[in-house]
Amino acid sequence: MTNDGGRAAHEPTSYALQPPQQRHVPQQNGAAPPPAQDAPQAAHAPQAPQSTDGRVIGGRYRLVARLGHGGMGTVWRAHDEIVDRDVAIKEPRVPDHLGERDRANVYLRMQREARAAARISHPSVVTMHDVVMEDGKPWIVMELVRGQSLGDRLQEGTLDVREAARIGLAVLGALTAAHEAGVLHRDVKPDNVLLGRGDRVVLTDFGIAQVEGEQGLTETGAFVGSPEFIAPERVLGQRPGPESDLWSLGVVLYAAVEGMSPYRRSHTPATLQAVLSAEPQMPARGSGAFGTLVMQLLRKDPAARPGAAEIRATLEAVAHPPQPSAAATRLYAGAGAGPAGSRWVPPVLHRNRPAQFGLLGGVLAVALALVLIVVKPFGGAGLPEGWQVRPESEILSADVAVPSEYERSEGDSGDSVTYRDPSGVFGIYLEHVQITEDNADDVLKPDKDAWDQYYAKGGENGMDYKEPDVGTRDVTHQEKPAFETTVDYVPYSSTGDDPIRYRLHELVVPGKDKAREYWRLQVSMPAEGAARTDGEVIFTNVLKHLKIQGL
Repeated sequence: MTNDGGRAAHEPTSYALQPPQQRHVPQQNGAAPPPAQDAPQAAHAPQAPQSTDGRVIGGRYRLVARLGHGGMGTVWRAHDEIVDRDVAIKEPRVPDHLGERDRANVYLRMQREARAAARISHPSVVTMHDVVMEDGKPWIVMELVRGQSLGDRLQEGTLDVREAARIGLAVLGALTAAHEAGVLHRDVKPDNVLLGRGDRVVLTDFGIAQVEGEQGLTETGAFVGSPEFIAPERVLGQRPGPESDLWSLGVVLYAAVEGMSPYRRSHTPATLQAVLSAEPQMPARGSGAFGTLVMQLLRKDPAARPGAAEIRATLEAVAHPPQPSAAATRLYAGAGAGPAGSRWVPPVLHRNRPAQFGLLGGVLAVALALVLIVVKPFGGAGLPEGWQVRPESEILSADVAVPSEYERSEGDSGDSVTYRDPSGVFGIYLEHVQITEDNADDVLKPDKDAWDQYYAKGGENGMDYKEPDVGTRDVTHQEKPAFETTVDYVPYSSTGDDPIRYRLHELVVPGKDKAREYWRLQVSMPAEGAARTDGEVIFTNVLKHLKIQGL
C-alpha cells in the first residue's frame, strides 16, 4: 500500500458500499437519503417539490412536497392533521432488483432507525414521532428541521474554527447521548448534520445505526456508510465502538474547516486505502488546539483517541474563548460619560475628552512599562506566535520557551519539568541531572554511545521500546559540545498488526564538568505523518530559545 491512498482528492466518494454481486449506481453527494430540510433553504435541491395529490399516510399525515431522495428512501414534507404541525416523513425506497430478503432487510433497517433515534433523548438528535405501516412498508415520521445540512453549507465555503467547534460540540453531545443509550450511529458525516434555526444543530439518519443487543442486518461481505468518513477499524471488519463515531466526528471537523475529508480519493478502493494508511496534514485553517484535537481523533488506533470529556473541553475552549474582564473592557473603552467610565477618570476630567485620552495614554504607557519589566519580551525575540519564555532558574538553571497553552508540571525529584500539550499529541521534557556518588550507578552518563546503546536495547530493562530505530549526532548548544538522539519506536504495551510508532527527539548538553552534570531536553511526538513534522518544528523552536545558565 502507498501512504497517500491515491490521488484526485477533488472527486467525491461518499456513497454506500453494496455487496459485490449487486449493481450500484452512485448518487450525487452520496446515496444516503438527504436529511429532512426546509425546501426553500435547501442548497442543493435538484428539482422543484413534486405534487403528491394530497395523499394521506396512516390516516393523518398528508404529504405536501418531496424534499429529497437517496438510496434508502424519499423524504417528504407532510402535515399532521391530528395535531396540526408539519413533519418530515421518510418513505422506504427499495431498488426493483432486490429480492424479498433484501427488501425485508431495508424495511427492518428503517424500523431500526426509528427505534435507535427514539431511545435517545437529546436536543441535537432528530425527534422521532411515529412509524406508520402503509402498503406493507414502514414510513418513519420525524420532526421537520428547517434549515440546510452541513454538507450543503460547505458547498458555500468553509467554516471558521469557532463555528466548526460549536457544531462539533452539538454533534458530540448527540453522539454521547446515543452511546449512553447503547446506539452507535456509524454514518456521521456532513450530510447527516442539520443546521436548523436558532443555531440548532441536529444529528439525523440513524438508518445504519447499530443498537446494542440487536442482531446485525448487513450481509456478509458488505458494509454500508460513507467510505471517507468510516473509521479504519470498521474498514478492517473489526467490532466498532464509540471511538469509531468519534473518528467520523474528527473527519467532519476536518472537512468543516478545510472543505472536504482528508481521505477523499477518486474511487472507493483508494478512499478505503487512504483511511487505512494515509496520514493527513494538520488542517491549515484549523491549527492550534482545534487542529491538534482533530489529529488525535484521526489516530488509527481507537484506544489512542481522546474521550468525549477531553473532546468537549477542547471544543468548548475554541468555541467560547475567554473574554476580557469587565474592568479591562472599561479601561480600554476609554473614559465615557457614564458611571462606569467615571470610576476610572478623576472628576476634573469628566467633561474634558482630550484630557481623558491623555490620561488613558499615560495609563497604557505605565502598563506597558510594567509588562516590559516583568515579562522581558525582548529576551524572547523571534518567538513563534503563541509561545512564551518560562524562567526555570530554581529547578533547571535555564529559561525554556514553550507554547503558552502547554500545562506545566514538576518531576517528583525536583530536577525536571514537563510541559504537556493539552491535546496530548506532543510533550516537552527538560531535566538538569547532577551526578553524585549516591546516584552515579543509576544515571546515564552524558555520552553519545551510552544513549545509543540504551535505546537500542529497548530501554533500561529492554521493556520500554519495541523495534527502536536510533540515530545520534554531535551538535553544539550555546557554543558548547552536545549531542542529539532520535528514537522511533513502538510502545512495549502496543498490540496489533499495525501499531502506532512514536518519536523521541533529545538534546544532551554536558556541563562544565562533564562527569558531574548535564541537561537533557526531550520532545515526544508521533513518528509519522504531519504530526512528526509539527513535532520537529516544536523541537527546533524549543532548542533555539533554550538558555542554560552557567554553561
